[in-house]
Amino acid sequence: MARDMSEPDIVSTALARNRLGVPSVVFFGVAGAAPLTVVIGAITTIYAVVGNTAVPVVYLVVAGILSIFTVGFVAMSRHIVNSGAFYSYISHGLGRIPGVGAAFVALPAYALMQIGLFGLFGVVASGVLDGLGFQVGWFTCAIVAWVLVAVLGLLWVDLSGKVLAVLLIAEIVIVLVYDIVMVANPAGGSVSFATLSPAQVFTPEVAAMMVLAIGGFVGFEATVVLSEEAKDPRRTIARATHWAVILAGLLCGLSAWAMSVGAGPGNIVAAARAEETDLVFALVGPHLPEALINLGYVLFMTSIFAALLAFHAAVARYQFALGREGVLPHTWGYTHPRTGAPIVGSLSQSLLALGVLIVYRITGADPLVYLFAWLTVVGGLGVLILMWSASAAVIAFFLRHRHQENVWRGQVSPIVAFLLLSVILFATVYGLGDLLQVEAGSIFHWLFPTGYAVFAVVGFIWAVVMRAARPEVYAAIGRGADSGFIADAPRLKGSHTEPISARAMLAAGALPHEAPPEPPWDAPTEVSPPWSVPSQPSAPWDDEPSPTRQGPGEPPTWTPSPEQPPPWRTPPGPSASWHTPPGQGPWETPPEQPWETPPEPSRWK
Repeated sequence: MARDMSEPDIVSTALARNRLGVPSVVFFGVAGAAPLTVVIGAITTIYAVVGNTAVPVVYLVVAGILSIFTVGFVAMSRHIVNSGAFYSYISHGLGRIPGVGAAFVALPAYALMQIGLFGLFGVVASGVLDGLGFQVGWFTCAIVAWVLVAVLGLLWVDLSGKVLAVLLIAEIVIVLVYDIVMVANPAGGSVSFATLSPAQVFTPEVAAMMVLAIGGFVGFEATVVLSEEAKDPRRTIARATHWAVILAGLLCGLSAWAMSVGAGPGNIVAAARAEETDLVFALVGPHLPEALINLGYVLFMTSIFAALLAFHAAVARYQFALGREGVLPHTWGYTHPRTGAPIVGSLSQSLLALGVLIVYRITGADPLVYLFAWLTVVGGLGVLILMWSASAAVIAFFLRHRHQENVWRGQVSPIVAFLLLSVILFATVYGLGDLLQVEAGSIFHWLFPTGYAVFAVVGFIWAVVMRAARPEVYAAIGRGADSGFIADAPRLKGSHTEPISARAMLAAGALPHEAPPEPPWDAPTEVSPPWSVPSQPSAPWDDEPSPTRQGPGEPPTWTPSPEQPPPWRTPPGPSASWHTPPGQGPWETPPEQPWETPPEPSRWK
């Protein structure tokens, strides 16, 4: 009995389409950056550790650098729609072998970022519950967050977007309330703008401060990972990525300045060293009811949870893209037929995170230092390497396809971003030991950069192996679900800068093709009733191929077998397409006497 084609398969190989608009994608990007976590944790730490008051202007400068990077980055998104993001862009710009190397760097980088956040969540949630009178360890709190993230990772992506929207809006509101309170109650009775002075950018400590500050933006680039699930992705992703950088930069810069106003520019460093992560609450506590202070602690916890969910989505979709294109086993390319979530990618990241949490629990290592601080710093280094490589890929891509974008988007901004990110990357690698607070001479000064280099080399080797052993898989690397990008394709009317598939170009007449010969409609087309058709074993239609199942919402297409041509005509060549006589569909009974000699060639003309 034939299966109903409307019933879903057990698994699918496509992400859910048209689920996310600009706001939802922005929420994913900003949630990854976790602004409240940055305000409470990172900004205070930079003030205390570096001892420089240029923190507000440093965050604004870093936001400017990343905005320049975003110009070329999202220009690629208008031409390449692929959940592989960095992997896909680098494959198109620098080649398939570097692209696979980038993929092998992206997987551990984003996985470490997500797993490290479980340590911070466990510690913060344990502290919040302790304030409410409940004694719960960090590991138990982290496991609760793990369960919620694992479940949401298998559900509809727009559901995760709605959860992030609620959490992020509340988070932004409380940050703005705290900022207003600190500015409205300045130390010394007057508002000072000294920490916003551009002259402070030229102090010796700025390079180290930029390295720390850029970690507060990691996650904004994950918007591109959602491109296949966004509505009108070529516009949605570009707008959402710009908004994610701008919102994160403004919130961090404004909050760092407000903290300096509330404590006083001359006292902010000492206050940060004394209060540590409680600095913001100490500054606003005398002026707000206790309920709003407690709400801030709760939203601090939910801010971390939102980042956990955003990074989980990024890791799962990277694995899905690699599985779909054969870089990873094809099992990773499956999605849930109803929710469209990447099944194996989501489960594998959840299991990896659970294993790491159990190891930290057994060893008794400090979750705040060795789980959160170390893993997020090392993961941030990997993302910075990917951003630097992507800038080079954008330059190479638009040098080959100059007509696709204007000079600013395709050449100037990518070159400027590449140079600036080169300086930041060098400073990060050089000062990594200081960021991890390890002793001089420790292997951890060079172990993690070397580890990323090893991962990249393994990716290069794997790509070379695929090129030799599976050339058809190698050819599809970074090309997405339908491999439809044609860089030099002429633009169709009204197409903006969208990539054009070969099928669309043929339909518009942009590519020459040989018109199939006219079928012999004057041939006898009398069809016998189905029950009178001879049931001989050699009847040609007994071996006819079945319709090929397409993606959701697409009609089935007929794929004839080259060994079994249509019985009522002989195809003139490989370029001929399937034809049926008028009034007869491809699944109906073939004409009577299909085994007779085909008509003369003249009748095809």
